[in-house]
Amino acid sequence: MAIDIPRELIDKLAQARRVAVLTGAGISAESGIPTFRDALSGLWANYDPLKLATPEGFVRDPKLVWEWYAARRTRIASLQPNPGHAALAALERRFEQFTLVTQNIDSLHQRAGSHEVVELHGNLMRVKCSREQVVVSSFAEDESPPRCHCGAYLRPDVVWFGEMLPVDALARAEEAAEHCEVFLSIGTSAQVYPAAELPLRALSAGATVIEINPESTSLTRHAHFSLHAASGIVLPQLLERLNAASA
Repeated sequence: MAIDIPRELIDKLAQARRVAVLTGAGISAESGIPTFRDALSGLWANYDPLKLATPEGFVRDPKLVWEWYAARRTRIASLQPNPGHAALAALERRFEQFTLVTQNIDSLHQRAGSHEVVELHGNLMRVKCSREQVVVSSFAEDESPPRCHCGAYLRPDVVWFGEMLPVDALARAEEAAEHCEVFLSIGTSAQVYPAAELPLRALSAGATVIEINPESTSLTRHAHFSLHAASGIVLPQLLERLNAASA
């Protein structure tokens, strides 16, 4: 399906040196990864999300929480980055500064070849000590959950409900938004803060804001350009047009 991409949009990107991107669940969904609530199906359909994704839930039943995330980790490991992920990795190589901020926790951007990835919500493929908050690279796979050398349980290195975003990641994301010339918001509902504030920060700083999402969002009326289609369709075509313009 050919997407109508305005020439002015391509010109803005072609002239830019600093680009920032925010991705949300939409781009991962195109690889078959369900959103958190959509994943509460099958054996997990009757569980309260607050029992699976809060510090209190982990304290109450660490085995249940660990096994829920282990099941998600196994499912995600079997899936692959899609053309949208690949196009973003290719776009990164074109610009002097390119920062990809993601709300996703699946590592698909890194697996597609992206390097400058800021993870606002952590990474499901990593684990950390629930006491020391440090990432642990090796642990006993047969324990549920395994323990850190300090004796505390290990937990997924993700941001749960009620937890603060990583300070360094948020600072990098805000800096990229405030100093970019073009900001792309991709596959996100623009409802989850503080991530939803990033394109607005870019707008306030004078950047051109481009939204790529199948549906309209609260950002649509603010964006300079809104392309209403899946990112796996739009981004490869945008990259092709940009390459042609630079030839």
